[in-house]
Amino acid sequence: MSMFSFFQEMEDAAESSSKGDFVKFGIIIIFMISVLILSYNSMGELPTNAFLVIAALFGAYMAMNIGANDVANNVGPAVGSKALTLGGAIVIAGIFEAGGAFIAGGDVVGTIKKGIIDIDAFGGNTDSFIWAMMAALLAAGLWLNLATKFKAPVSTTHAIVGGVMGAGIAAGGFGIVSWPTMGKIASSWVISPVLGGIIAAAFLYSIKKSMVFKDDKVKAGKFWVPVYVGIMTWAFTTYLTLKGLKKIWPSIVDMLPFLPDEKKPSFMVAAIFGVVLAVVVFILVKNSMAKKTNLENNRHSINALFTVPLIFAPALLSLAHGANDVANAIGPLAAISDAVNTGGISAKASIPIWVMAVGALGIVVGLALYGPKLIKTVGSEITELDQMRAFSIAMAAAITVIIASQLGLPVSSTHIAIGGIFGVGFLREYLQDHKEVIKLDEEELKLEKEENKLEQYRDNLQELLDLNDDKKDKKVYKDIGKLYEMVENEEKTLEEEQRIVDKLHRKKYVKRDAFKKIIMAWIITVPVAATLSASIYFMIRGMML
Repeated sequence: MSMFSFFQEMEDAAESSSKGDFVKFGIIIIFMISVLILSYNSMGELPTNAFLVIAALFGAYMAMNIGANDVANNVGPAVGSKALTLGGAIVIAGIFEAGGAFIAGGDVVGTIKKGIIDIDAFGGNTDSFIWAMMAALLAAGLWLNLATKFKAPVSTTHAIVGGVMGAGIAAGGFGIVSWPTMGKIASSWVISPVLGGIIAAAFLYSIKKSMVFKDDKVKAGKFWVPVYVGIMTWAFTTYLTLKGLKKIWPSIVDMLPFLPDEKKPSFMVAAIFGVVLAVVVFILVKNSMAKKTNLENNRHSINALFTVPLIFAPALLSLAHGANDVANAIGPLAAISDAVNTGGISAKASIPIWVMAVGALGIVVGLALYGPKLIKTVGSEITELDQMRAFSIAMAAAITVIIASQLGLPVSSTHIAIGGIFGVGFLREYLQDHKEVIKLDEEELKLEKEENKLEQYRDNLQELLDLNDDKKDKKVYKDIGKLYEMVENEEKTLEEEQRIVDKLHRKKYVKRDAFKKIIMAWIITVPVAATLSASIYFMIRGMML
């Protein structure tokens, strides 16, 4: 390739990237203008309130960043395992995220995330409360934006918690914060990834032990795959009932009077729903497996049997995520809307339809425009995933939430999913046998020899090239040509050998750089969001007073 062609390709790539960025910016502008119109029209007979309009923009910004960062945890493993294409995953996640937000988002939302600050400490000062919520939204959105840029999947719940805490401290001092509650939230940094990792690793090991390590893999697969899919059905049904339907449970009870008259579904009711549906799915899958006659007796055939469940898993996870985590964007916005409309401060506020629309559509817009970056990171840049590993991660996401909710443990869905990925990756390392270790050592030794050989060829070539022209006879020129050819062939050999070694490394290890980066991002999420939020609160306060 000529130098001109190289620069031409660089120019074309830059131009293409610029066009893509311009289109994304245009879509964001259209969305933000729509939010402005929605928020302005929502005020009815009230005098124009700039706070509500600006807060709506902050809420939209936060929602887009939730879509860009958090949703990757639901679909990333399925994309990384090739069960879903990137485009298909985005469409499925977008539909079910929006559906979860609109259908199961509820009529009322907590204005103060997880009760981390005491609203009484505001002393009825509505303006100070509104400024604090605005600061929390903007700070959380900014941190998520930065985390997405650096390909670090972080907890959006922790981001908004940090934002609310920081603004609360700025407005009312350190006494405004419920430190025991913050302690529980901090504990989720450890609880969530550890639980998710253990459960994901346990499922993967169980799958390998029951099917992959068997001599007759087809027979084992036909027996066990319906069992695992049935367990998945139970887990996701229970999970969705407990987490996704809790806000609209009273309405469901009104429609189905045989259900216990409770404000939210109990574990027993959710588990029964799960068992009923699991039995139905088990029978259907078992009958389907019995008809399969073209299965080969190898690991790839077993792996492929988990493809269909992995299409449903991201959809169900996205539905639950939309129902629950949309509150991270609309909770403070609903609080501001309520404060503007009532002139008071409430622990819970009704959710106007326009506020719900901002949260739901913002998540979809953020996912579509900037989600692919984190989806690729989660799916392929931490450890190599296939269908069995992705299935185990999805199972961990549902079962960990169920266990934690029953034990009253705080968990983060983001930390669970990433912990699950770490879990299956480290299990793969643990299961590597001695032969594979020896193979890697042999290939690395071979790579070193090839590198030394190439270096020697280059040195010999340079010696001949450095000779004075009067000393270069026909034989020297012939040797130079031969060495050029040897260098070229050796470079190709070295490149191929490097690919073999890289492949073995990918097969064996969780990428440590990604591991360290993600853990560090988790640790600093709350303090960074809190610091940003406090700074923004003081700026708003300074401008208004």
